[in-house]
Amino acid sequence: MKKMIITALLCLAMAAGAPLSSRAQSVSDVIQQLVLDYQKLASLKNILGQMYTGYSVLSKGYGAVKDVAQGNFSLHEAFLDGLYLVSPTVRRYPRVTDIMNDQAALISEYKSASGSFIRDQHFSPDELAYMMIIYNNLVSQSLKNLDDLSMIVTDSKLRMSDGERLAAIDRIYLESRNQLSYLRKFNDQAARITWQRAQGTADKQGVKSMYGLTQ
Repeated sequence: MKKMIITALLCLAMAAGAPLSSRAQSVSDVIQQLVLDYQKLASLKNILGQMYTGYSVLSKGYGAVKDVAQGNFSLHEAFLDGLYLVSPTVRRYPRVTDIMNDQAALISEYKSASGSFIRDQHFSPDELAYMMIIYNNLVSQSLKNLDDLSMIVTDSKLRMSDGERLAAIDRIYLESRNQLSYLRKFNDQAARITWQRAQGTADKQGVKSMYGLTQ
């Protein structure tokens, strides 16, 4: 604004040496130009003011959105981290104990039956080798069940909700039940084969007693 005033004064000083009509015209032109320049400046200030207001609104809006987003992320992160923790409800789920008991029974019955069949004289080496393959597969599946169960009931291992953990435990329980049932049927069939192959009555009675056959 100061520059505009100085410029106007210089123009007036220059116009002072000119004829009266020329001076009047020059002064009028300068004043008119000042008015136009002032209007332009006012318009520019208004535009800048609007731009600043708009920037402030956008800046505040961005800050608010950013805060909300960060807050949501923190809540989401806390929720996901919470899924790593195993609740007491899951730890005390009765199926956990049932699974461990089934696996212990499977190992115990496998060792007892396999030892008896190996000592038995009624199976060929090939038959015993096949039986060991069955037992090894069952034991491997049993150990996998225990590994899976350990992962599910241990903190910081798996990111799962309580419902998902309980469903996984139920699945493992059904598998352990099936494995133990299969082992018992397999052992019973093998014992009956031994009994059928026994020659004398005394021998058959001994097989019945050894394997707990009822008939």
